[in-house]
Amino acid sequence: MPKTFAYPAVLAGVVVISIAVGLEPIQIASLTIFLGLITGTLMYWRFRLAFALCGIAALMAFGLITTGTLIQFAGFDIILFLVGMMIVIGYLEERHFFEHLLERIVRGVGSNPTRLVVILMLLAGLFAALVDEVTSILFMTATILHLTSKLRISPVPFVIMIVFATNIGSSATVVGNPVGVLIALRAELTFMDFLRWATPISITALAVTIPLSLRYFSSDIRRMGQMMETLKSIPNSTNTTDNPMERKSFKLPWMLFLGTIASLVAHGPVESLLGLEKNAMLLGTALGAAGVTLFINRNAARELVEKRVDWWTLSFFIFLFASVGTLKVTGITALIAKTLFDVSNGDDVILFFLFTLIAGIMSAFMDNILAVATFIPIVYDMGELDVHIYPLWWGLLFGGTLFGNMTLIGSTANIVAIGMLERQRLGHITLLQWMKPGLIVSIPTLLLAMLLLYIQMPLMPR
Repeated sequence: MPKTFAYPAVLAGVVVISIAVGLEPIQIASLTIFLGLITGTLMYWRFRLAFALCGIAALMAFGLITTGTLIQFAGFDIILFLVGMMIVIGYLEERHFFEHLLERIVRGVGSNPTRLVVILMLLAGLFAALVDEVTSILFMTATILHLTSKLRISPVPFVIMIVFATNIGSSATVVGNPVGVLIALRAELTFMDFLRWATPISITALAVTIPLSLRYFSSDIRRMGQMMETLKSIPNSTNTTDNPMERKSFKLPWMLFLGTIASLVAHGPVESLLGLEKNAMLLGTALGAAGVTLFINRNAARELVEKRVDWWTLSFFIFLFASVGTLKVTGITALIAKTLFDVSNGDDVILFFLFTLIAGIMSAFMDNILAVATFIPIVYDMGELDVHIYPLWWGLLFGGTLFGNMTLIGSTANIVAIGMLERQRLGHITLLQWMKPGLIVSIPTLLLAMLLLYIQMPLMPR
């Protein structure tokens, strides 16, 4: 069915089903407009901001959102955090900091193809955890495309493996993924909370993913080894050199990078010591590091902010978060929470598994940021039903990141990597071509994450 007819058909179906289940008119309007925004975003990705703006306009026209409600739910703390980190990461990218680091690591790997793939996947996971998934996938995909072009092999399987590792690694820390930022700020979780509850599971999931990927793509890795043997060398990942002047130029980026990471790690204890509001230093670190970066950049500071901050995406996030807020105001999220509560008979364990699976499936087919933003108010409403919601926050994190590997649109990293691949006309990935390895990786890793969280549920605070 053409999109022109599919879009109104979906909206009509939402209205019919909403009436059938007995929703109130205000709830039907709120849900229809919200799903119209989401469906339009997924069908016409390039026009997602246009759909978001039209959605907010419709909500205001129907009296479903006010200026105060929009500001309340727009998530400006999240937006400001992302602005600050984008400025810092943009500066480091412009100084070729990540390429410099990556080249030296890859250069020491040797010509064993399996070892090279393992190291690249580990680096993808590490960089995603330390910076963010988009930055990681940008320079890791560029490295893969460079290597495979020199070796004259298809980059598709290696791009898929790098994306898998990136999504998994992004769940390890609060800065690895916008999903983590959303959850951290809404659940008041610190960087140390992520290191305690998320990082070990993320590492375990990556340890499972690597052998599964090596097995599934074994013929492609053998082909890489054959071409390495033919060329007798591994191509350098970048064009940087080892002269003393270049090494000196990386001192300032290294200081900024390590200082930002150290401050993010220590923000919880600092807040406790100074009696600050929870996560005040998390946001303060991002903004402070961005300020230092702009001082360093001097005359080029304005250009850095204009070019390196993704204002298009951030604007979309503002209106998406605001539209999700109307679902809470009109009682839709409370209704969903109560339905899940009733289905699980109020059992915390059953509810945890059910909630995580549903959040994961929604992430796979709806993009994990959209899914997590939708589910956060539902967690709040479950808290009002006296549910143990602490495990649900982590279930939402891993459902979003690990099941983000299942489909082409499950995560921003997937979309970015595929875009780079197709823009350089080096290959094309179909939905089925992605989903087969995606299912092989995403299902066991999420089940493993749920099992590890379940085992630790008695230790989790209420």
